[in-house]
Amino acid sequence: MGTLPAERIHPEHFERPDQAHPVPVVAYASDDRAGFTRARHSHPRGQLLHIVSGSLTVLTDFGTFVVPPERAVWIPPFVEHETHYPIRTALRTLYVRPEFGPELPERPGVIQVTPLLRELILTFMEGPRDYDASGPAGRLVAVLLDQISHLPVAPLQLSLPVSGRMREIAEAIIRCPSNIPALGEAARSCALSQRSFERRFSGETGLSYRSWCRQAKLFRALELLAAGRSVGDVAHNLGYEGPSAFVATFRKAFGVTPGRYFQKV
Repeated sequence: MGTLPAERIHPEHFERPDQAHPVPVVAYASDDRAGFTRARHSHPRGQLLHIVSGSLTVLTDFGTFVVPPERAVWIPPFVEHETHYPIRTALRTLYVRPEFGPELPERPGVIQVTPLLRELILTFMEGPRDYDASGPAGRLVAVLLDQISHLPVAPLQLSLPVSGRMREIAEAIIRCPSNIPALGEAARSCALSQRSFERRFSGETGLSYRSWCRQAKLFRALELLAAGRSVGDVAHNLGYEGPSAFVATFRKAFGVTPGRYFQKV
């Protein structure tokens, strides 16, 4: 499996790009330290962040996205987002001028990086930042954008409620999914009956409160597993009854065991 080796990347791509650069797509290769957080910001270009190694969590008004290795997250132009790096993470980023990507998604999302897309990104990064948009590099960009626009979105999004207090509860759960309030406690803190709370929560997130909390725990599990933590350690830290209970929940959500999931990645 290719990993976008740094020695094949043109030195210019290790310098942060000028968003006003005239070419349709500019690339950036970076290596961010564990624990680093990039404060809420946005870009005038669309942004594809490919996780070569490590893990990334992206917070937006559309929801929270967890990006394990060999996945990428697409962030449309001017969408405000905050990024967290739970472990040391190598990124390969493409910034796309809006007029050159009209078919790209209008909402953020996580996509699988296929071997073809990975090789396209690497080949593009082998050349200098200034290129002839009508030449070979320009044709490569056209194929890149076509690939991005047609790849299926991975189920790695957690939508947030919009109501103030309900959103505060959800954000607290994301920060600490091992300490989840019971349904009755969450409803009382919002001054709602359990039935009203469930109805409103489901209407704003697309998931029941219980399903949403289960997804939040699984997203944190992905971060911990990507950091090299054992299945037993993850199960204990997130309050599962044991490793087998965690593996069963993981398999139900992602179709494979944690070990197979990361082997597949």
